[in-house]
Amino acid sequence: MRKSPKIKNLLEVIKSRLEEGDYHYVGHANQRLQERSVTRQEVKQILSNGHHEKSKDLFDETYNSWNYSIKGKTIDKRSLRVIVSFENSMLIITVIDLSK
Repeated sequence: MRKSPKIKNLLEVIKSRLEEGDYHYVGHANQRLQERSVTRQEVKQILSNGHHEKSKDLFDETYNSWNYSIKGKTIDKRSLRVIVSFENSMLIITVIDLSK
């Protein structure tokens, strides 16, 4: 099976999905939000204003899709990494607190 191509204008696509409300959190992400005391507003902030960490992107063979890494800081200066993927809508896979 061929790898699906990476999205070229990733940050634009993410912003448009956020504006359209075309995204959802997978169970794992919801669990991590609670464990790490991260709000959904902070996740949206990172996805809207963060930068794409291309070196952290991973191809998921199971789903034949790319997981993209977006890194940024919250208003209170916490450094977070948000992992997203795309099926029909944007999936928020997990949130990692890099401040710890």
